[in-house]
Amino acid sequence: MVLSGAKLNSVYKIAEVKDGRLTRRLLDMGFTPRCKIKALGFAPFGGTVLVELRGFTVALRKSAAEYIVIEAD
Repeated sequence: MVLSGAKLNSVYKIAEVKDGRLTRRLLDMGFTPRCKIKALGFAPFGGTVLVELRGFTVALRKSAAEYIVIEAD
């Protein structure tokens, strides 16, 4: 499942970051495999995803969240 399909307030583990134009930027931001991530909120109409990882909160566009593959922790 990709991050944009996560359930609210659920903890997941990042399985992989798909290859694409945002891959390097996501990895640099800390979205690395085996990192725990929690879905905190979704903007109305699917605009952005608010997540917590490594002790900080990040808002990602839905298109960027599509690159992050997650699995249940």
